[in-house]
Amino acid sequence: MKKLFTILAITGLLFLGTTQSTYAQDAAGTEQADKKGFHQELKQRFIQGGPFFMGIVLIALILGLAIAIERIIYLNLSTTNTKKLIGGVEEALASGGLEAAKEICRNTKGPVASIFYQGLDRSEDGIEASEKAIVGYGGVQMGLLEKNISWLTLFIALAPMLGFMGTVIGMIKAFDNIAASNEMSPATVAGGIQVALLTTVFGLVVAIILQIFYNYIIAKVDSIVNNMEDASISLIDILVAHKK
Repeated sequence: MKKLFTILAITGLLFLGTTQSTYAQDAAGTEQADKKGFHQELKQRFIQGGPFFMGIVLIALILGLAIAIERIIYLNLSTTNTKKLIGGVEEALASGGLEAAKEICRNTKGPVASIFYQGLDRSEDGIEASEKAIVGYGGVQMGLLEKNISWLTLFIALAPMLGFMGTVIGMIKAFDNIAASNEMSPATVAGGIQVALLTTVFGLVVAIILQIFYNYIIAKVDSIVNNMEDASISLIDILVAHKK
């Protein structure tokens, strides 16, 4: 959780710095309007979209990115060379016994090593006890791998909804302007419609960015879970051979 808030703070500070520089550029004038790149144009459109809904969409982006980055770091640290671990455990059982194999698992990071340790720790009670320990602790490790992913899906769904809400409110304001001026002219409605559409665009952009991170995280989790299952089967086979 501390890592999550640290990443969140850093991301927020970086965006605030870029936003302040954008305001400074706008105040200096529009002489270099034709020379603006995509990044500058994007920031300018963000400011034109209005502070309320665009700010909420920005918060959804920052929180979503913070969760995604934290999950990616955790999953990468949880990745284990299972072939090397299996080979080390098998060699340790043959040469140094159960305690030597458990020591290798203690010195190895990742959920696979933790599951191996639990299985080895229950091996003296029989193969069935080891299997139950592996299955039970495997469920715990899967929960840790999938932690906070539901929040990421929330922000993916929330960002475009907020954008659409901003669009509806912007259109209502545009029609209010028409009613107040008692005339139908492009200048009367253009500003409100522009703001309304900008909120939708940025809401969709945020959802697309977070969806890419989400798919990567899910693929990474599936890969680790498959390695856990394959390695668990190999461990049971090793324990059966060791018992014989």
